[in-house]
Order: sequence, then structure tokens, then C-alpha cells
Amino acid sequence: MSNDPARHVVLPGTRRRLLVEALIALLIARLAMFFLPFRRIAAWLGTPGAESSSTATAEQILTAEAVGRAVGIVGPRVPWDGRCLAQALAATWMLRRRGLEGTVSFGVCKSKSSGFEAHAWLRLGPCMVTGGPDHERYKVFTTFARRKP
Repeated sequence: MSNDPARHVVLPGTRRRLLVEALIALLIARLAMFFLPFRRIAAWLGTPGAESSSTATAEQILTAEAVGRAVGIVGPRVPWDGRCLAQALAATWMLRRRGLEGTVSFGVCKSKSSGFEAHAWLRLGPCMVTGGPDHERYKVFTTFARRKP
């Protein structure tokens, strides 16, 4: 029997469900990245060059922050590549399940080791849902968002 106190922490049901949903969303995202050509993923993301609104209600921001936290907790712990693109796709799916639309951005920056680095992140209103802490280093080369009718 372990003496690790963290092992005995009981998460509230809502948070636990959100973490399980994040795990499922990350698996779906990774499978899509493996089996689908990027043009199909891009079509699902929305219109190239489009951006969602830069404003959001307090309730929408709280939802986006909770989704971002869950994906950020689970992403680094999955046994597959759960980094930035998988996290942006997973969080986009989770937000859409809640009727919310964000903007997925793709950027690049120079890297000493490989010539360049790519990064993806998701924004809802003013809230950086995923990939936010480093996104300023990257020059955006495209965005995707669904246009509202």
C-alpha cells in the first residue's frame, strides 16, 4: 500500500468527468491526426484565415478555462503525442460540445536545433484555452474558425 497522499485524493465528479472527456478528446484528436489528411482536419476547424470573436461572456471564459485546464493536465500524461495540435483539436471539440467556437492558430518561429518550430493554440474570446504561454514567440501563418451564419 502506497503512502502517497495524492493517490487518495478524490476529485469532484464534474472535474473528473471533464478530465475523462479530455482524455477521450485527445485520443480522438490523435487518431484524426494519424488517419486523416490535414485538409479534412482543416475543413472541420473552419475557414482558413477566419477568426472568432475577440469577446466572450464571463461564463464562456470560465468554461474555456476549465476545458483548457483539463486538456493541459491530461495532454502531457497520455502515452501518445498529446502536445499542442492534439490539445487544440481536443479543446475545440470539447468547446463545440458546449456550443462555443474559438480560433485555432498556427504559427512558426526560428529554432536553433531544427531551423524552425511550429505551434498551435486555441483562443476563445480573450482567453487562451491551449498553447497560450508561448504563443507570442510564434508568427501566425494561418488561423481557422467557423464563420457564424
